[in-house]
Amino acid sequence: MKNIFIIGSKGIPSQYGGFETFVEKLTEYKENQNIKYHISCLSEKSNEEYEHNGARCFNVKTPNVGPAKAVIYDLMSMKRVYDYIKDNKLQNSTVYILACRVGPFMKYYKKRFEQMHVPVYVNPDGHEWKRAKWNFLIRKYWKFSERLMIKNTDAAICDSVEIERYINEEYTLYNPKTTFIAYGATINKPDNLCENKYHQWLTKWNLKGNDYYLIVGRFVAENNYELIIKEFMKSKTKKSLIIVTNVERNKFYNELRKRTRFDSDRRIKFVGTIYEQDLLYQVRKNAFGYFHGHEVGGTNPSLLEAMATTSLNILLDVKFNKEVGKDTALYFNKTIGDLEKIIGLADLLSDVEVENMGKKAKQRIHDAYSWRLIVNQYENLFTNGINKKTIN
Repeated sequence: MKNIFIIGSKGIPSQYGGFETFVEKLTEYKENQNIKYHISCLSEKSNEEYEHNGARCFNVKTPNVGPAKAVIYDLMSMKRVYDYIKDNKLQNSTVYILACRVGPFMKYYKKRFEQMHVPVYVNPDGHEWKRAKWNFLIRKYWKFSERLMIKNTDAAICDSVEIERYINEEYTLYNPKTTFIAYGATINKPDNLCENKYHQWLTKWNLKGNDYYLIVGRFVAENNYELIIKEFMKSKTKKSLIIVTNVERNKFYNELRKRTRFDSDRRIKFVGTIYEQDLLYQVRKNAFGYFHGHEVGGTNPSLLEAMATTSLNILLDVKFNKEVGKDTALYFNKTIGDLEKIIGLADLLSDVEVENMGKKAKQRIHDAYSWRLIVNQYENLFTNGINKKTIN
C-alpha cells in the first residue's frame, strides 16, 4: 500500500480554493486501490480524524496568528505526518507539500523524512513572491522560501510548463527533479443544475442570460481589475460586466472605485462570491464572455473552469494564459484601448462563431486538463516516482 500524505490545502470536503478542489478531485477520482491518501485539514476547533472519499483526513488545530497562520499550519502538519509514519512504522510513504511556505524549515524535516526513506515532493504553485498584495518583506520571504523548498525536496511537481521551465532555470544550481502535471477541470455537467436558483440570481441583479461579461477570481491587484474595468467602461457594449469575487468594502475596493469611478457605470456589478458550485456553473455557462486578467504564474483554476463552461474567453496575453488557452480564446494586452477594441470585436461575433470557440475550448480541456487524466498522472507518479527532469 502506498501512503500519500498531502499537506498545504485547507482540506476536504472542499468549499473553495484551487488546492482544496485539487485534493477533492484527487480522492474522488481515485482508481488505484493500492494508494491511501492522508489529507491534512486546517481547523480552529479540534484534531479529530474522519474519512472522506476513502481518504483519511486529519484536522490540525492551528492558532490564528494572522499572516503566519498558513506557515504554522504547514509546520504542525509536517510534524503530525512525521509522527504518524514513525509511530505506525509505515512503509512506502510519500509526502506532498502544496506551495512553498516552509522553506526555512525544510532542511530539518527533509533529513528526518529521509531517515525513514520517505520522499518529499512540492508543488511550487505560481509566482507567489510577485503578488502585489504582499509587502516587500513578505515577498522576500516567499522567494527565499521557494528557493529552500526546491533545494530541500526530492522533486517539484509543476502545474504549468512555464513554471517548470522557471524552476529549472532559476534553480539550476540544485539540479532539481521536476515534472509537469496540470490542474484539472470538469466539462459536460448536466444543463439543468440549479436552474431555478440561477433564474432567481438573474432577477436579483436585473440580468439576462448570454447578455453579460464575467470575471471570477480573487480580488487582488495583479488580476488586473483596474485595467479591465477601465477598458470596459470605454467600450460601447450594452452588455453588463459581472464581477464574482470576494470583494468587501476594503482598501483595494475603495481605491479602485476612486481611480475608475465604476459606480457611475450601471453595467458594472460586483455580486460577491458564489460558493454554490452548481449555481456558479450556470453563471459561467450562460455568460456571453469571460475576462481573465491573471498574470502571476501557474495554471489558473478559474481559467480552466471558464474554458470548460463559457464559450467566449478573453485572456490577458501572458505566457501562462497562452499555454492553457492556445487558439481557443481571444487575447488582449495592457496597451490602452486594446481590450476596448477586443470587446467591440467580440460583440460582433455571430452565435456560430462563439459556439465554435466554445467547442474548441472544451476540447482543449478534455484533451489536456480533464480530472481523470490529471488523477491518472498523479497515481502513476505516486506509484513509480520521478526518475528525471521532464521539462518540455
